[in-house]
Amino acid sequence: MSSLLIRTARPDDLSALLAWNAAMAWETEKKRLDPAVLERGIAGVFAMPQRGFYLIAERDGVPVGSLMVTYEWSDWRCGDFWWIQSVYVTPEVRRSGVFRALHTEVEQRAVAANAVGLRLYVETENSRAQATYADLGMQRCHYWMYESLLAGGSKA
Repeated sequence: MSSLLIRTARPDDLSALLAWNAAMAWETEKKRLDPAVLERGIAGVFAMPQRGFYLIAERDGVPVGSLMVTYEWSDWRCGDFWWIQSVYVTPEVRRSGVFRALHTEVEQRAVAANAVGLRLYVETENSRAQATYADLGMQRCHYWMYESLLAGGSKA
C-alpha cells in the first residue's frame, strides 16, 4: 500500500498550486484563469498567513492534490469558520482517499484552533464533488451565494 502524507504547502509548491488551480477552474467551470494574477494570488497566501494556508497531499513523496483554507469571522458564533477552497486532486488518484485525507487534516486543525465550523462552496453542476462532501458528513446549507465583482476583481 502506498503512503499518503498531508503537509502544509511551502512557497516551492507554487508551480504545482498554479497548475492545479488553473486545471480545477477549467474542469469545473470552463474558466481560463490569468496565470499572472493566479500566481500573485497564491503567493499572497504565503506572504500573509492570516489569509489562510494551503495543504498538499503527497503519495509516496509525489504531490497529488491540494486545497486552500481561508477564514471567516462569525460574530453570531464568536469564532472562525474555515472555508475549504481551491480543491484539486490529480486525475490518476481521484476516488482513492486523497481528498478524504485532506479534509480530515483540515478538520483536525480546525478543532485544535477552536474554529466553529467548516464550509465550502461547490459548483452547482459538480455532482461528484457534492456526493463526496456529503459522504464526509458535510451538509448543504440553506444560504445562496451572491457576488459583486469590484474594479480589482478578476472577471474569471
